[in-house]
Amino acid sequence: MFGYPTRFQREEDGAVTVDWVVVTAAIAGIGVALVLNIQAGATDTADGIGNFVSEQRVLLD
Repeated sequence: MFGYPTRFQREEDGAVTVDWVVVTAAIAGIGVALVLNIQAGATDTADGIGNFVSEQRVLLD
């Protein structure tokens, strides 16, 4: 029971978990930022393609 505090101070397994949590949060944040930046351009492009396609006429013989 008395050896637990010193053993707890020597353990480093939890530090690796904290590192992975920080790295994972950073990757998720970068992903969200990329999606938000690309979203406007992709929407404008899709609207332009939709307008072009809707203006086309099909000729039937």
